[in-house]
Amino acid sequence: MKPIIKAADQQEYYFQERCYITELLNHAAVPGISVARARVAPGVSTVWHTVQATELYYLLSGRGLAEVGDVQTPVDPGDLVVIEPGTPQRITNTGADDLVFLAICTPRFQVAGYVDLEEK
Repeated sequence: MKPIIKAADQQEYYFQERCYITELLNHAAVPGISVARARVAPGVSTVWHTVQATELYYLLSGRGLAEVGDVQTPVDPGDLVVIEPGTPQRITNTGADDLVFLAICTPRFQVAGYVDLEEK
């Protein structure tokens, strides 16, 4: 793994959760943490899901509604959402611009630990 990860080397992709992800750090050499930039388009809600890691959302821009378990809270830039492992969660972009946040998982995010609660 490189000690410096350049922005030019990162690519955004669409994830099944209904958002766009740029993996900033998610490598087996650093199993304790992953960091991704997530982008949710206006009017979109991500899929109700759980992750088998502690997940933090640090809001960079836009406005939204974070739903963690039974708690619903409006979120703005600078807010931090703390999600315990296995807790149902989703976030909705309630603004006119993209909702952008850092998604930090510990241990690192792995697709095998992602559970789509809306899957039929």
